[in-house]
Amino acid sequence: MSQPRKYKRLIEQGLSYNPLTVESCSMPTILRAFAKINIGLRIGPRRDDGFHELRTVYQTVELHDVIRVQAARGIGIEIRCNRPEVPLDETNTCWRVAERVLKILKRRAKITITITKNLPVQGGLGAGSSNAVATMLALEKELEQSLEAAQRVEIAAAVGSDVPLFLVGGTILGIGRGEQVFPLVEMPSMPCVIATPAISVSTPKAFKDWDEKFDSTSHVANSKLTEKSASGTIKKFSTSVFTWLMGTTAGVPAKSGDRGETPLLDLVRAGIENDFERVVFPQYPELRDVKRVLEREGAKYASLSGSGSSVYGLFESIEAAEKAAGKLNANGVAAQATRTITRREYWKNLVVG
Repeated sequence: MSQPRKYKRLIEQGLSYNPLTVESCSMPTILRAFAKINIGLRIGPRRDDGFHELRTVYQTVELHDVIRVQAARGIGIEIRCNRPEVPLDETNTCWRVAERVLKILKRRAKITITITKNLPVQGGLGAGSSNAVATMLALEKELEQSLEAAQRVEIAAAVGSDVPLFLVGGTILGIGRGEQVFPLVEMPSMPCVIATPAISVSTPKAFKDWDEKFDSTSHVANSKLTEKSASGTIKKFSTSVFTWLMGTTAGVPAKSGDRGETPLLDLVRAGIENDFERVVFPQYPELRDVKRVLEREGAKYASLSGSGSSVYGLFESIEAAEKAAGKLNANGVAAQATRTITRREYWKNLVVG
């Protein structure tokens, strides 16, 4: 299947426009690079390309980095950042995106990308991926030239599995290895606490640990059984997400108007979980403790985001969220009260100034 056809549905769902007005500007283009959380994540069987089949719901949140992009005469890409652990070479997601954009648009320019990091580098919040998409959109404006929708998605998917979600924003279904994204019925904005313990969890290692504990596909005798089991958990997740988004409980439709008032209750009853907790929590019990604190402080739903190390909780009120964040900070765990943001808010607030 050709790439344009592969992403035809995505284009039809509204990504064929450029959300940034292209105009000449001598000042750098400044964008917010919002974070995401994973509302559930199921790990399916390994594919022929070595990746696992995944199912997840992405949700963008208000916490963000700031990306400044400026194009000038000359050639080359320069990355600047306020955090020393962020790579400044071609391994940086912003660099990789900028390089691809210049190649596709057949342009030569000196590109300077300044990253102001507020989000953890390896925290399961998609910070590097969000930075990459912000760079792409800002660079289009700087070059006064727009990519086609399919080109944006292809670049994003080539750079990372969770990069394309930031071309959508809001509540998003992620399938494949997470790179195939589809807008879902919006979850209303709600208070959220994001805890970022000083722990670095390697996603490749988390997958490796999952394979060693739950995946027996390397043993031919067990491969069919494992594949059936993995496919079953993917199907269960899809059913749970459908139940949650449709606002049903035990097959009974919610009353009219209840969907906006009880999304957290629907979410808990749907039983949506993050499979990474099964391998990450035993190795890092302090992350499980953070989740328990959030639940004790009133979170209606709490979970690891991605493979971690960030843990979040969804609350009914900002007061409860702020109290929970204060409790974690008092215990030496960095935490911030924030909120989830809808798709409309995501695009409305993307540009700084």
